[in-house]
Amino acid sequence: MIRNDKELIVVGDRVVVQMEDGEERTKVGLYLPSTAIDSQAVQGGTIMATGPGTPMPSFDAQAGEEPWKEPLRELRFVPMQARRGDYALFFRKAAVEITFEGERFLVVPQAAILALVRE
Repeated sequence: MIRNDKELIVVGDRVVVQMEDGEERTKVGLYLPSTAIDSQAVQGGTIMATGPGTPMPSFDAQAGEEPWKEPLRELRFVPMQARRGDYALFFRKAAVEITFEGERFLVVPQAAILALVRE
């Protein structure tokens, strides 16, 4: 994700989510304070960036042929289910809030995502 010539690189199996503003008003017309909105267990938002996924160990290392040589290891990842632009529902307690170039985002591990909505 690039903002003002700075790049935010997401590592591992995490996603960066642009927060969705909570409902300030109930269906019957009552206004809720921010403390009531913050107590919700599940939150939603749009995924802005994803990491590469969970790193996998290399199983193709040839042990014993030439022990003095460093084996060439190709870094491989278990791919992410989440994609940029998806709408994600996730556990709020698992998210970490960050500020990047003046905007607030949440960093959420893929394991905390409950559902994805993709167009």
